[in-house]
Amino acid sequence: MKIFRGLDHPEVTRHCALTIGNFDGVHRGHQAMLALLRSEAQRRGLASCALTFEPHPRDYFAQVLNKPDLAPARISTLRDKLDQLAQCGIDQAIVLPFNARLAAQAPQAFIGDVLLKGLGTGYLLVGDDFRFGHQRAGDYAMLVEAGRKQGFDVARMNSYESDGLRVSSTAVRQALGQGEMTAAAKLLGYPYAISGHVVHGRKLGRQLAESRAGAGDGFRTLNLRFDHWKPAASGIFVVLVHGLSAQPLPGVANLGVRPSLDPNDVNGGRVLLETHCLQWPAELGGDGAYGKIIRVELLHKLHDELKYDSLDALTTGIAKDCADARAFFHTASHAETRRQTTRDRI
Repeated sequence: MKIFRGLDHPEVTRHCALTIGNFDGVHRGHQAMLALLRSEAQRRGLASCALTFEPHPRDYFAQVLNKPDLAPARISTLRDKLDQLAQCGIDQAIVLPFNARLAAQAPQAFIGDVLLKGLGTGYLLVGDDFRFGHQRAGDYAMLVEAGRKQGFDVARMNSYESDGLRVSSTAVRQALGQGEMTAAAKLLGYPYAISGHVVHGRKLGRQLAESRAGAGDGFRTLNLRFDHWKPAASGIFVVLVHGLSAQPLPGVANLGVRPSLDPNDVNGGRVLLETHCLQWPAELGGDGAYGKIIRVELLHKLHDELKYDSLDALTTGIAKDCADARAFFHTASHAETRRQTTRDRI
């Protein structure tokens, strides 16, 4: 998939089948829309294109109005959103900066500058609640009228439902916020995960009591930055780590601001996903993970973030989380064995 920030690139395909959205989470509703877009693009001989925004429009207005509560909790980083769009088979993704100019743009100007001049849209697919332009004045009827006059087709897809409930980014955020990881995975169509480069931290995990850790270097962690101040999920999780070895590695992770650390933390003020692998791959040595791109699946929430008063208390808390994570994987392994036995008997 080709990725462009903005429209001013000669490589942008300017005759395409287009859909527009924030695509936070790229859930099953998004996936159904993207599958329809691909089908229509292939039928018409067009490239499929997804247009999205960064920051999220509500993030922009939250900052301008100084009302942080307006900003939605973020499900996906931009990296993960684009990766999911690519996995859906989209040919091209355009990331438009949502700024004062775009926020003030009249709907008719958006149609002319972006849909026609910028992308030469031949087919446009939108959701049933799609609005656009200054003060959200543009709607589906306006697009249909513009398409009739300018020669592009417009279609609208109804909401996607599962078990009678609308699948939406709002529903995914709610599930993640409540720690309901199985429900979130059902809405997304895949286990919720965060990916990125492993970055350096304070290496505090290595300093924790080795006798408690049961390992020669304490609780070594893999640190990923979550590039948004308000993640939809937070707390302590049982996880699987992909990208360090042939098989995913079981672990336990903290997603949040690490309240037990002091202001000298090199990642202070940033949301961080800190993951401890229950068994560290020996072939990586002490520092072999830095700079690698990994993907961490959050399978089960153990509890919210806790503030510990001392390193000893922190060590004890992490040791308990590791024990609980091992118990989770032990139970899951036995359940899978029982399912396999039942299938073999059938």
